[in-house]
Amino acid sequence: MKGNLEHYKVFYEVARAGSITAAAERLCISQPAVSQTIKQLEAELGSPLLVRAQKGVRMTTEGEVLYEYLERGFVQIEAGEEAFRSMIDLEEGEIRIGASDMTLRFYLLPYLERFHELYPGVKVKVTNGPTPETLRYLKEGAIDFGVVSSPSVLPKDAVELRPVRKVRDCFVAGNRFAHLKDRKLQLAELSKLPIICLEQHTSTRNSADRFLKENGVVLQPEFELATSDMIVQFVRRNLGIGMVVYDFAEEAIKQGELFCLQFEQPFPEREFCIATREKQVMSKAARALLAMMQSNAEEETQ
Repeated sequence: MKGNLEHYKVFYEVARAGSITAAAERLCISQPAVSQTIKQLEAELGSPLLVRAQKGVRMTTEGEVLYEYLERGFVQIEAGEEAFRSMIDLEEGEIRIGASDMTLRFYLLPYLERFHELYPGVKVKVTNGPTPETLRYLKEGAIDFGVVSSPSVLPKDAVELRPVRKVRDCFVAGNRFAHLKDRKLQLAELSKLPIICLEQHTSTRNSADRFLKENGVVLQPEFELATSDMIVQFVRRNLGIGMVVYDFAEEAIKQGELFCLQFEQPFPEREFCIATREKQVMSKAARALLAMMQSNAEEETQ
């Protein structure tokens, strides 16, 4: 590029206004400075761009051609600045989040609702998948942050997990298994019961398998399903005893349709966590939502 971008800007403003005086006022510089800049640009390009007219200035043929191209460029720059300001003011923007069905439903959804009320112009893209998949997306930079459940196997890249809510797993059953309702069971008894649980690639299943294995129990499920909601439906039909996070079965338990099995060795408590990656570049909208979630988590722990 032969010409200086600032010189092109001065020429653009003079040509648009048809006046050196008006352009100088718009650019907040002196008239002599504008005139000198135009002369420098003409020298750099090797051709006159403006000639004096009865009122102000007019473009030469070469100047008109140059102006036509500059106009497109500066209009795009101005549009870009406007879009940038809209994003900074959270009038526009995009957030990319990774979350499982469980963390989306029982943690993230209320925040998305509140954020959308405050900033309706911001688009939110939720990539739905189990915790290991969400952590992979975070490592690849495909999402701004994730909401996962612990315990999680972290990728080698530095990932920070910030606990935001406690959750607990439970085994639930229907009236077919009413004889178990008032008993304190040993974990080993699970191996004799028809178990319904999530597939093995989920954090819920992995956590339960790990805990049970430490206590000498290996599950042999009769049904392995993709979602906890479906597990609850299977249990309601007395097809077996389901392993879910309590929240999924809470309504059915309160209505007396299902009950939680009690064990001598309670299952360890788990947590929902916000997963972020060090040096991850986020949009202002993503940072604002993350700040909202973290602020609320701090208030609940105080």
